[in-house]
Amino acid sequence: MTETAAIAEPERVTTPPRASVLLSVLVASAFVMILNETILSVALRDLTVDLHVSTTTVQWLTSGFLLTMAVIIPITGFLRERFTPRQVFLAAMAMFSLGTLISGLAPGFAVLLLGRVVQAAGTAVMLPLLMTSAMRLVPADKRGATMGTITIVIAVAPAVGPTIGGAVLSSLGWRWMFFIVLPLALIALGIGAVWMRLEGETRAVPLDLLSVLLSALGFGGLLYGLSAIGEAGGGHTVPPWVPLVVGAVALAVFVARQLRLQRDDKALLDLRPFTHRSFVVALVLAALLFMCLLGAAAILLPLYLQTVLRTSTFVSGLAVLPGGLLMGLMGRPVGRLFDRIGPRPLVIPGAAAMAVSLWLFATLSPDSSLGAVIGFHLLLMLGLSLMMTPLMTSSLGALPDHLYSHGSAILGTLQQVAGAFGTAVFVTVSSLTSTNPAGIPDAAGLRTAFVVAGVIGLLAFGTALFIRKTDGHGAPAAVH
Repeated sequence: MTETAAIAEPERVTTPPRASVLLSVLVASAFVMILNETILSVALRDLTVDLHVSTTTVQWLTSGFLLTMAVIIPITGFLRERFTPRQVFLAAMAMFSLGTLISGLAPGFAVLLLGRVVQAAGTAVMLPLLMTSAMRLVPADKRGATMGTITIVIAVAPAVGPTIGGAVLSSLGWRWMFFIVLPLALIALGIGAVWMRLEGETRAVPLDLLSVLLSALGFGGLLYGLSAIGEAGGGHTVPPWVPLVVGAVALAVFVARQLRLQRDDKALLDLRPFTHRSFVVALVLAALLFMCLLGAAAILLPLYLQTVLRTSTFVSGLAVLPGGLLMGLMGRPVGRLFDRIGPRPLVIPGAAAMAVSLWLFATLSPDSSLGAVIGFHLLLMLGLSLMMTPLMTSSLGALPDHLYSHGSAILGTLQQVAGAFGTAVFVTVSSLTSTNPAGIPDAAGLRTAFVVAGVIGLLAFGTALFIRKTDGHGAPAAVH
């Protein structure tokens, strides 16, 4: 028998006391964490000189962060079952603060990488906690506006991260990127220790160590292999296909084991969210969205600005800032619209705008103006803003209460893998089709990669047509 969210809905029709304060603490904490995820991106060149390591090595400060996220996020469903939201929050913020301190004081690359891994472990736990708590604290008819606020965090923090990082780097040094973040993290930890009184039912769910190992090998192997493909420079001692194969096999065994364990409610990652049609459709669309957001907007566009238009790092960061800010500003209004009209009238136009903007990017040449690039990017961000809040809300809103934590873990893991896959595909295509003998992406290669992104945009538009007006908004539809 398939359960639906309607069964548990009467228990959460009212907003608990101090819900707005609790959500504010969670949102502010997540903002600090996600800001840190991208603030270091502009410092990689300086770090290679200061730490005396190669570009391929220093890239692990980003790749290691993403790998840790991919390994930890699938376990968050178990953590939310076993521990209260307060315990999870305090542990996440403590880990992030410790990792930030280690990174700021790091005497060399190895210690800095360790600090980044500890930071990532805290971040990986915080993001599913934020989404799950929002679904449990907020009545169904107001979830869209709340998820809109979360969209501001997800969209604006990565957008302003490189800009803030460039400003700090130009006047201070890379260590101050951590020393500036550390007080904010400690303040959030202190406020959370006082105000974060959101308790919840816990279950003594046993930790299946084999599932943890399979999850780490599966998701970690896939993300590492995809990241290795996406690094145009190459030079890997292990071919990228090896971790991809190991990851795929481990993931298949992991899925089989979870299906067996969930019969007794002992799964590390419960896969029953996949029995809900609304969740599956929103999940597929979210995967396509993050492929384009992280692969095309975050990788291809800066490459075009810096290698074709020859703009500086600072100017390229400023060029994408308006789009990120627009996406953040649209979060609350789109969320309120979702509460009134449901996901379909928002997601379909959003997917159309995303597809059109990606095809417009494919028309760019060395003679294109910076204004045209900013305009196309604004259209892309407008489309993504119309999609992101409805997809996050409708995907989790389609699930019964006890599957929220597992659904958010699945959604978070998929974002990491889809982003890595999009990056690998677009960078590989742009390198292979480049007219540069060294394989460095040029105007021709980037144009081809944008065409591939445009095709993915069309797939997203086709998938958006399967969204129902009431998916995750009214009574959820389940697959029997």
